[in-house]
Amino acid sequence: MSDDGIQRASDVGSADAPPVSEKPYKIVFEANKCFGAGKCAEVSDNWEMSLASGIAKPNAYFFDEADLEHNVRAAEVCPAKKDDGCIHIIDRRTDEEIAPDPHGDGTLSVDW
Repeated sequence: MSDDGIQRASDVGSADAPPVSEKPYKIVFEANKCFGAGKCAEVSDNWEMSLASGIAKPNAYFFDEADLEHNVRAAEVCPAKKDDGCIHIIDRRTDEEIAPDPHGDGTLSVDW
């Protein structure tokens, strides 16, 4: 949590995060909202379906430009939450959600 007491998107799950300069993007995944459609795994090598749980999971939560496009695509094709998705791609440098960004303003669209 930041000094002003507001939880930022980049704070979520970042206790063991690599430096922002190395991996400027991160995934916030609402696993409890995933219903196993598998669309993410179809478009991104970072996502796979777990046979045990029946839901998706990312292989890596932090990544760089080389893996941005296919992770953004995974977030955009996720049909959960009435197509707002349960995969959120965050730019750790700006704290903005870059995908799926249903509000169009970079605010985090997670349903906690």
